[in-house]
Formats: sequence, structure tokens, C-alpha cells
Amino acid sequence: MALSATMYNFDIELADADRAVYETLNLRVAQHPSETADYLLTRVIAYCLEYTEGITFSKGLSDPSDPAIAVRDLTGALQAWIDIGLPEPDRLHRASKAAPRVAVYTHRDPGQWAVKLAAAKIHRAEKLEVFALDRAWLAQLVARLERRMQFSLTRSGGEIYVTVGGATLQTVLTGGASAG
Repeated sequence: MALSATMYNFDIELADADRAVYETLNLRVAQHPSETADYLLTRVIAYCLEYTEGITFSKGLSDPSDPAIAVRDLTGALQAWIDIGLPEPDRLHRASKAAPRVAVYTHRDPGQWAVKLAAAKIHRAEKLEVFALDRAWLAQLVARLERRMQFSLTRSGGEIYVTVGGATLQTVLTGGASAG
């Protein structure tokens, strides 16, 4: 018998001063049985940091041909392909052909992966945006993960603050430049 997804409900107060985005988000997010808590929270953080009209989570790990997060315009055309983790170069090549903007949010050390990407042929590799979440910071969030979770996420001057359960966790999102 196949394992089923675990559902999480996130109530998030988003204040992204760097992009002038202020929203209250109520997200219902399915965690695939093979998905780690680090990956799940990286998806949720990436969704918040990329939040704009037309943003959606994909079907996730069950449909590997889709990005983890997509931004589509009103016609349904893909505007941004946002991936999580350390996707293979061929996946990023396809993504760069499918969307004008490709971003990757990783919860792992991207060092060796970046070398692998530099050696690969990736369409518009110079436009690829890679963001790395601090692993110790993410571990603090994972330790607080609950099936129903409320927190506020603030980005200001490149710094990220998450306030959850009376504690404020601060980090700096690294990256943004091309990995290729």
C-alpha cells in the first residue's frame, strides 16, 4: 500500500519590504512521503519570497516534469520556474527553455552542484538564479514544524526574519547570481 501525503496548514504574515509585497497567506501544502521536512520548508519559504499574482505549487514530486513552484500570467503562460534542491542540469536546461525566469532555492550545500552546472550545457545559464538557505537557520525552523503552523516572514535589506512561537530567527539569503 502506498504511503499518502501529509498535509500541513501554514498561516503566514508576509512582509517583503524589498519587493513591497505585504500579504496574509493561508497555504495548504502536501508533503510527499519521500520529501524531507527541510525540502518542505524550503518550498514554503521560496513560495513566500517569490509570492506574486499567478504563483502556485505544482503537483510536486509526483510530477517531475513540472517545477516545484510556477508563476503563470493571466493567459496561463509560464513566467517563472522555481525549483527546490539541487536539480539536474538537463532539468534546468528544459526549465530555461520553458520559462523566461528560472530560480532555484536550495537547502543543501550548492558547491559541488555549481561546478557540475558550470560544466553542463544549460540554455541561458547566465540568467539562472540560485538562492541558498542557511542550513542551521532552516534546522531551527524544522525543529518548530507543526501540521498547523503560524508565523510571520519579513524580508528587509536582504535579511529574512521568521517569527514563530515567540522566537525570531534571522538569516541572510545568499545567491541570486548565475550558477552557470
